[in-house]
Amino acid sequence: MAQNQLAAGNALELDRLATQLAKDPHSKVFMPLAEEYGKSGMWQEAAAVLEDGLKLYPGFITAMVALGRAYDHLGQMTKAKAILEESVKLSPENLRAHRTLIKIYQSQGLNESALQSCAVILAANPRDEEARSIQSALGGPLKQQKEPARITSPAPITPTLSALQAITPSAPIDFTAPTAEAPIGNDLSVATPPVPEADSSHPSIEAAVSMLPVPGTDDQAEEALTVPELNLPAVDRVDTPPSSPHADVVAQLEAWLCAIESRRLDRDATNESHPKVS
Repeated sequence: MAQNQLAAGNALELDRLATQLAKDPHSKVFMPLAEEYGKSGMWQEAAAVLEDGLKLYPGFITAMVALGRAYDHLGQMTKAKAILEESVKLSPENLRAHRTLIKIYQSQGLNESALQSCAVILAANPRDEEARSIQSALGGPLKQQKEPARITSPAPITPTLSALQAITPSAPIDFTAPTAEAPIGNDLSVATPPVPEADSSHPSIEAAVSMLPVPGTDDQAEEALTVPELNLPAVDRVDTPPSSPHADVVAQLEAWLCAIESRRLDRDATNESHPKVS
């Protein structure tokens, strides 16, 4: 009794929708009409209505998925797969299309494609029992099956002593102490250049020695007072200068100068005490 009432109600709805579509062929009423055909098991009529509607509204995702399901019920797997894959390209997260595709992929042995559709459904609803059971039956998630083998990097090679000896050239080792460098830091002193040794043959020294007077005469003492300055090379002074091998010559020169100065003073004193008579 109830089934007869449902069938009668569906028949009335089909007549109403079909009449409305006939009055306005460009109306989208073809979608609910195709659904009513599907509920009544009239998949051929549903496919025909959807094909006509998609001619007017190409790219209508809901109509494409409904047409794929109609082809599936009619056993036209090639058409169903083509239209559903096209709809998935336009709407990758259309779960209704993926569910029908999983069924088609399983029937054709395309397990990898079926797992991909399962992954899309479980990403949207991890508790989807149907997708989880199909995924488990096909061997688990696709990423676990397709995970590449990890490539472990080789351990670093530590050369042994014998290997180092083999590759090291046998060259003599120089243990010579390094040359001392100038101090670095807050010490502002610089390296002292070597002091040139005095040369007795230097023309300035020879001239000075030749001009020294012989002790004995006052006139020679007067001339000795006009000893020209020695033009000796400049030498940088340091706190503790090294001793020169010609220090004796210098000391002798200083002694002669002191003696000349002393004699000049004695002569002046004598002249003052005994003035000359004109």
